[in-house]
Amino acid sequence: MRKLVLFMHVSLDGYASDSNGGLDWIPYNEELEKYAEEVVAEVGSPVYGRTTYQMMESYWPTVLNDPNASRHGLEHAKWVQDVKKIVISGTMDKAEWNNTMLIKDKIAEEIKALKEQPGKNLVIFGSPGAAKTLLELGLIDEFLLTICPVVLGRGKSAFEGVIEKIRLKLLSSRTFKSGIIATRYELEK
Repeated sequence: MRKLVLFMHVSLDGYASDSNGGLDWIPYNEELEKYAEEVVAEVGSPVYGRTTYQMMESYWPTVLNDPNASRHGLEHAKWVQDVKKIVISGTMDKAEWNNTMLIKDKIAEEIKALKEQPGKNLVIFGSPGAAKTLLELGLIDEFLLTICPVVLGRGKSAFEGVIEKIRLKLLSSRTFKSGIIATRYELEK
């Protein structure tokens, strides 16, 4: 059975984006890029909320035609173009990006059915709104959080509106030279 894993960059004060929706506070460098490649290697299907999906859809296909794109950028663009993507949105009518499945209704049933399929894990990339929905439905099995050494003070909370305590068990942690701490948790049983 596949797991549903949340992969999210968060500030020290728990924000997933700044007040403008920006991510330029993440100290993205070669070390974090290598870690992200490790995470992508365990992904069977990326899962996005509408906002993140539309951001990805507007950016990654352009990289495929960019003669100045890095090796890493091109490899990731090819991967994300071809992999089966899942977008969770109650407001979208259709998802036109190559190989995308739109889940509008019966989210729990659809995700549970996908988890039953063979293959690599389903990984939520960012998408705090979709993550909150999936967390409330009890569908997230693991949390991969990169805690960035910055206090934003405001922005989009990674777990805003979660009303019940959720206990986690630390599986691993790693510190990067940039000060990022990459953590992996599972739900405490």
